[in-house]
Amino acid sequence: MQQIAAEYKTYIQEHFQESTDSGAAIKEYLDHSTAAYNGLVVHTLHIPKIFTEKEIAFFRQVVHTTYGILEKVIREYLRNPRYREIFPFSRELEELILVPNLYDSLLPIARFDIFFNEEDWSFKFCEINTDGTSAMNEDYVLNQALSLNNVHQEMLKKYRFKSFELYDSWVRTFLDLYATYEKRVEHPYVVITDFMDHCCVNEFQEFAARFRKAGCETEICNIRDMTYRDGVLYSAAGHPVDVIYRRAVTCDIMAHYEEIQPFIQAVKDQNVCVIGSLCTQIPHNKWLFKILREEPTLSLLTAEEQAFVQDHIPYTNLMDDRYSTQEEIIRQKDRWILKPLDSYASRGVYAGIDFGQKEWEAIVREHWNQNYIFQEYYHPYRTDNICFRDKVPQLVPYTNMSGLYVYNGEFAGIYSRLSTGGIISSQYNERAVATLVVQEDK
Repeated sequence: MQQIAAEYKTYIQEHFQESTDSGAAIKEYLDHSTAAYNGLVVHTLHIPKIFTEKEIAFFRQVVHTTYGILEKVIREYLRNPRYREIFPFSRELEELILVPNLYDSLLPIARFDIFFNEEDWSFKFCEINTDGTSAMNEDYVLNQALSLNNVHQEMLKKYRFKSFELYDSWVRTFLDLYATYEKRVEHPYVVITDFMDHCCVNEFQEFAARFRKAGCETEICNIRDMTYRDGVLYSAAGHPVDVIYRRAVTCDIMAHYEEIQPFIQAVKDQNVCVIGSLCTQIPHNKWLFKILREEPTLSLLTAEEQAFVQDHIPYTNLMDDRYSTQEEIIRQKDRWILKPLDSYASRGVYAGIDFGQKEWEAIVREHWNQNYIFQEYYHPYRTDNICFRDKVPQLVPYTNMSGLYVYNGEFAGIYSRLSTGGIISSQYNERAVATLVVQEDK
């Protein structure tokens, strides 16, 4: 990995004007691609993220172990009322979580975001994404843009690469799961649903096209626009809904609970198949990292799984008077990162290393007793890269994060993100790159 990355870097340095022109062409392509939506566009760097088959085999094992742990946690929550008491869920959410989903998976889709050290293969988890797992479109578009990348085209003369296919593979997994649904119909009507005022419709449109290619009538529908009568959930177009690909994250569902009662009642009545069901919120909520490291969760795990948790799950606790003191967190500024208990897209995340002492103290005091966690900050692995959108493009160190896509417990691919700051935030400094696997037989 380091050898190939160094070759990209050297070529850029030796062909800087050519690379600058290439970067401009890629920018133009991305600005007019499906990765541009509502005034936002994915920003990329010129060196893609390249793994070997050895790293991919390692990631498969990470996924296997993690998924097994999460299944145990979800099953215990569904089984044990006493265990549920340690989770910070409302009565309304708990009721939805406990509705049986009637198909053979507790966690159909996820993305495990990790900080992976490419030299010694140590890593820490950043977070677990379940509801709304996304960015398949960005990965697809960034891989298409490599045709305009001068350095990559040069590397193709020497190496053979492959990318991950994340659309059709999910559609196959989705339909395989639906085939196990107790109330399945032969030709299901598929609805992809979210709150449409803050989602990537372009990605939904691509998924809809893939579902149709697989033989399924498919509609993209605002979750607010469904209706429910006589035990049937209807889409905005007035069609009975058989199965939902849920992209609406649970925190948004609960925030708009009264507005989406048709969806809520259909779920409660078990009159629609929802992939994934609301039980996916158990690993999605950031409280998970706290309970994984404590009893009674540890008693559910094997010795190997317990060691895995201790090695890779960062210490996490709630930022309020019951668990800590403000002075402790303020004093050890660079040790901590603060996150909302239940949010997404890096909203409201603060890393101590990004702030001065007075700024940090103000942030801690402002968010105290406000459903925030404080978490051990892990210094991500850095690699040199260059952004040709910058006014003065130059090779600088970027932090790396690898998002491991998981389709029904199986590793499916990687979304690679980088930043120059202490956190990787889609709101501020995130850069994404195409992810490739080098074939070592050429």
